[in-house]
Amino acid sequence: MCAVAVPKTTTTMTNSLFSSPKIASLLYKSSLNYCCSSPSSSSSSSSSSSPRSVSSPRKLHVSASSTSLLPSTPQLPPSVSPLAVDTVLKRKRPARINVPQSIDFIGFGFEQPEVMEEEEEEYSVYCKRGRRRIAVEDRFSATVGIQGDSRQAFFGVYDGHGGAKVAEIAAKRMSENVIDQVTRRTDSELEEAIKDGYLATDREVSEEGVSGGACCVAALIRNGNLAVSNVGDCRAVLSRRGKAEALTSDHRPCREDEKNRIEDSGGYVDYCRGAWRVQGTLAVSRAIGDDHLKQWVISEPETRMVKIEDDCDFLILASDGFWDKVKNQEAVDIVQSLCGVEMEKPKLFAACKELAALSTSRGSVDDTTVMIIKLSSFL
Repeated sequence: MCAVAVPKTTTTMTNSLFSSPKIASLLYKSSLNYCCSSPSSSSSSSSSSSPRSVSSPRKLHVSASSTSLLPSTPQLPPSVSPLAVDTVLKRKRPARINVPQSIDFIGFGFEQPEVMEEEEEEYSVYCKRGRRRIAVEDRFSATVGIQGDSRQAFFGVYDGHGGAKVAEIAAKRMSENVIDQVTRRTDSELEEAIKDGYLATDREVSEEGVSGGACCVAALIRNGNLAVSNVGDCRAVLSRRGKAEALTSDHRPCREDEKNRIEDSGGYVDYCRGAWRVQGTLAVSRAIGDDHLKQWVISEPETRMVKIEDDCDFLILASDGFWDKVKNQEAVDIVQSLCGVEMEKPKLFAACKELAALSTSRGSVDDTTVMIIKLSSFL
């Protein structure tokens, strides 16, 4: 539970408010002026139509030492401005309570994971919550041994926005939908099968009626080929003999072709809150979900095919919480130092954690997910 520190305040009673020397002085001076007025002026004031006029003046003796004897609701002379009294009374109100701008997440009886991780011989993944999140919105999936073939696998990293629900659904359904489509097609139709798998996942998210969305980067390994696909700004980077090679291109509204596509469909791209955004809202131009922007934010992926050769060392899949702070070649160099081909026992999981720690040390406050896949395991 969160605790909000509230400063103690004391409620001031009506009698103590009227015991203020400022009020007493004000009433005293007004009463003197009123009582010392001439009868003629009193008479003329009685004929006035002003509601403040009094036909027969009453003497009101007030002193600072006797203010405690005042009744709880005193009758003020006509010359005392109610606005003046109200202004003084306001000064006696308690100070305003300062409530913190942000409070910690309230768990309501269940734990929110700070870290999710998985370590296997063929791959490892490390996912950690960012400082600006109340719960991890990133998810991942890994399926090895498709149809009983150890050289076939599907891996995915999903970066949720507006909540984790869409990322959860995509992590559960994307691999099944893509694999289902791929098994029905020939190798020449692989790119089309992957696209249909993405679109099927997007429809299932829409049928669930959940809000928010998720970016995705996925890798399908089949028959010695690597098919990498993405929507949004999750990225895949291949290490080929220690040299970084980006296999995906981030889908951001500032990309010229994406900007043109959005504007041609009746939308607009605007710069606000430090980024280019679709309809001034979303900082990515493709994603799973986001039904309220579906006319412009599409779920159709871009796919690239690569033949897995002996010079393909490993593949890095990661969310933008990582790539926003670490360059492609930097990431490959760190993994190469722990998982290079000359290493007898590659330390995939240690490399994942080191990359995530580097991103955090450089100021990343977003969720960070890093997955490393050893490609030689699938030759």
